[in-house]
Amino acid sequence: MISKKEARLRRARQTRAKISELRSVRLSVHRSNLHIYAQVIDASGSVVLASASTLEPEVRGQVKRGSTVEAAKIVGRRVAEKAIAKGVSDVSFDRSGFQFHGRVKALAEAAREAGLKF
Repeated sequence: MISKKEARLRRARQTRAKISELRSVRLSVHRSNLHIYAQVIDASGSVVLASASTLEPEVRGQVKRGSTVEAAKIVGRRVAEKAIAKGVSDVSFDRSGFQFHGRVKALAEAAREAGLKF
């Protein structure tokens, strides 16, 4: 029997293989029970260009808990602003095997509204 985590990581591997084949910058999202994290990673996969999470002091001051849709929207806006400041506007969305729903979807939509294209 394959565990829930192994199944998610298998889905993530398939997505990352396709993104690396396309040679595009990716917006990677990780969701835990308490927080949400986002990174913009260059096409080689070895350099983080921008990152944001609910652990940052600026974000923690705005939200009560890091596990809410509102917190995910703030993180999405912040990572998009940081990426655009670095000159990155086109990315591929890497949801890390998580379902495109709830916090992951809120982060993606907030990043799109802030100017990232994917």
